[in-house]
Amino acid sequence: MKIICIGRNYGDHVKELGNEVPDEPIIFMKPKSALLQPHTPFYYPEFTNELHYECELVLRVCKNGKYIQERNAGQYYNGITVGIDFTARDIQEICKQKGLPWEKAKAFDNSAAVGKFLDLTPDQKKANFTFKLLSNGTTVQQASSADMIFKFDSIIAHISNYFSLNIGDLIFTGTPAGVGECVVGDELEAFLGNQSLLKLEIK
Repeated sequence: MKIICIGRNYGDHVKELGNEVPDEPIIFMKPKSALLQPHTPFYYPEFTNELHYECELVLRVCKNGKYIQERNAGQYYNGITVGIDFTARDIQEICKQKGLPWEKAKAFDNSAAVGKFLDLTPDQKKANFTFKLLSNGTTVQQASSADMIFKFDSIIAHISNYFSLNIGDLIFTGTPAGVGECVVGDELEAFLGNQSLLKLEIK
């Protein structure tokens, strides 16, 4: 199992970080060890002083594939949830300034929190999905899949040109505007529509 992530996939988020709008999906990876296991506490990493939350829609891959055509991409995922891509923003900025890879800011242990998956029918895959993140009861991120620069099928087709997709892989599809810092004691809760699918406390 691998975790494939898409960066800069919402225009407002691109603007808030001062980045350029991409002309194709930006891909980065997290290892299996980045997945926060269910019922496992999330501990604030010792190596960062600026931990950020990034709430995203996450797809569950259900079929092995390579060089997938966009019109067939819907056959390759069968579940959706919300997740949090934790980012050590201070570490990321240092790496960017030096022109270095920034996996240690994005792919550290337990940096990918994933909620309960909901199974999808073919018709549901055509719908737009709204989601939001609450921090200590206050909404900090809110968006719809309709706001994405690159939609689900386009993302899957693009990824498969470079990496084989395997059953059980997870795809984080990008975060909207509103990313921000979290500290010890914060309670984060992520919703898909009106359903709470992920809740955790920063310890």
